Amino acid sequence: MKIDEILNQSPVVPVIVIDQLEQAVPLAQALVDGGLPVLEVTLRTDVAMQAIHEISQAVTGAIVGVGTVTRAEQFQQSIEAGARFAVSPGLTDTLLAASRTADLPFLPGVFSPSEVMRAHEHGFKALKLFPAQQAGGIGMLKAMHGPLPEIKFCPTGGIGAENFIDFLKLPNVACVGGSWVCPANAVQNQDWDQISQLAADVRSALE
Repeated sequence: MKIDEILNQSPVVPVIVIDQLEQAVPLAQALVDGGLPVLEVTLRTDVAMQAIHEISQAVTGAIVGVGTVTRAEQFQQSIEAGARFAVSPGLTDTLLAASRTADLPFLPGVFSPSEVMRAHEHGFKALKLFPAQQAGGIGMLKAMHGPLPEIKFCPTGGIGAENFIDFLKLPNVACVGGSWVCPANAVQNQDWDQISQLAADVRSALE
């Protein structure tokens, strides 16, 4: 699937930090069972790539991607791990070049209108607004829709249960990213039922 097709699969993309490898599969399964199949596993821990591999092999229905991509070599590593897409906090010339040669859908991060325009010039029509609240949040997204209506965003950063619906109501928001559906304490306590319920609550709130 292309990146826009992936983003359309789920209104919320859980942003996941895996500290212990044994947490990966049950966490992913809990989120998928709750109705959120698109998962972003961030490269913030030493076990992240292995976690992506295990999720891709064991969790039916999961569309697992790699987040916090900051180096060119991580594209190929992500492909080998089984990632279905890649997400970065920004877009550098090095990452742009690497994404051109990698057979992996890519969602680059942007913060300002100039960065959005630059990414658009290079063919990107789906972007991650990050950090969303610091970039101006809903007001920024509304402002950018006028001159750049063809761009769709996945805003991430400062989005939670209390405001995600407001973001999803915007015409230029395809989905949102957030970690509130997989809180650290629930992961640490292996409370997979709570995580499944939080994911299901997202779906219920949008019905």
